[in-house]
Amino acid sequence: MRIAYVCADPGIPVFGTKGASVHVQEVVRVLLAAGHTVDLFCRRTGGAPPAAAGRRLRVHELARPTARADGAGVRDDGGTDVAAREAALLAADDHLHDALTAAGGRAGFDAVYERYSLWSRAGTRYAATRRIPAVLEVNAPLPAEQARHRGLVHAAEADAVVRDAARAATAVVCVSEPVAAWVRGHLGPRHTTRVVVEPNGVDVDRIRPAPAAAAAAAAGRPFTVGFVGTLKPWHGTATLLDAVALLRRTVPDARLLLVGDGPEAADLRRRAGAAGIADAVTFTGAVRPAEVPGWLHRMDVAAAPYPAGDGAGYFSPLKVYEYLAAGLPVVASAVGQLPAVLDDGTTGLLVPGSDPGALAAALRRLADDPVLGRRLGRAGRASVVATRTWTQVVDRSLAAAGLRLGSADGAVAGGAPECAVADATAPDGAASSAYQTAGEVG
Repeated sequence: MRIAYVCADPGIPVFGTKGASVHVQEVVRVLLAAGHTVDLFCRRTGGAPPAAAGRRLRVHELARPTARADGAGVRDDGGTDVAAREAALLAADDHLHDALTAAGGRAGFDAVYERYSLWSRAGTRYAATRRIPAVLEVNAPLPAEQARHRGLVHAAEADAVVRDAARAATAVVCVSEPVAAWVRGHLGPRHTTRVVVEPNGVDVDRIRPAPAAAAAAAAGRPFTVGFVGTLKPWHGTATLLDAVALLRRTVPDARLLLVGDGPEAADLRRRAGAAGIADAVTFTGAVRPAEVPGWLHRMDVAAAPYPAGDGAGYFSPLKVYEYLAAGLPVVASAVGQLPAVLDDGTTGLLVPGSDPGALAAALRRLADDPVLGRRLGRAGRASVVATRTWTQVVDRSLAAAGLRLGSADGAVAGGAPECAVADATAPDGAASSAYQTAGEVG
């Protein structure tokens, strides 16, 4: 099949290091590995495509709106002129639809896979017009997140976008049941779009347990607690830091490895200094997805210390699946979807959120009982291999729309594009930097 993948969110660099970026990369990787051709439409690449993408990936990086037609200014960081920025992004969706139409040509695409974003319905609109299957992937109730964290002026328009996109899709794939309930509320009772729940997945080939040699070398290192992700308040890293400070009262050489970067980094460094453990905490900064396995192999236990009662119980924890794939024992807060991911005592340990004492006690338990840690790690790895690989996730997502992932079912033989550079001119004349990978990285 020739598939159009649409990610219109300008905050997601599709080849970057964010969790959302990894999600995009993994879905596209699976589609390509199955033999399909993918045209990826986005507003930010954040780097070059993976070398393994080959000749069947065409990337169309569209211009990010910088001003409205009436001349109102729009800050690229979205900081002050919220209304103008929202209006510009909403208007730009027509340009994205035109870009899809132009790239599809007369034959058009065979299917659309759109990652829901706050101001875009271009992909599902294109699919409805062409009468082709469309999967709409929904990861969060974005209007509520926007209003909470950044401010939202055009709330009614944002609700209309998700309603229209969901109604035009063949299937809506949601990462959790709370997200699915939110989508169903916008669809209304008369619409028959199929809504299914499909949590995140993990690449169990890219992320594996540490090799035997590395494991042997680890036997002599200090007990190391790890975290992977963006350093933001809703990930609970401050609680983790406090827990490690408590842990060091009984495990004096315990260390904390924070893999990632974010707006909380400076506060966490100050907090570590105030707790007297600055020399026991390592901050790696942002790392690329390919580097994550190596950092996981330096950990003895991985933590997902989400806070209690922050109202974000709809998320699907990508980092936890990566921990499990690495064969690490996991300690996580019993909040949101995590109790459904981790079987307490079998594939991980659950503790109350925002409770550094309980978290420290669970970490101490694993420091004292490495046999328990190895047993949890083996069971956790087996659980994601059995049900949560990205191939399984994408296969089930396409099936919800009546599509098959397998290349034997409709992959276009000889249909790979041969040109090296796609038409980069945005319909509004803006300088779009669409390009593709043929001949460059294949």
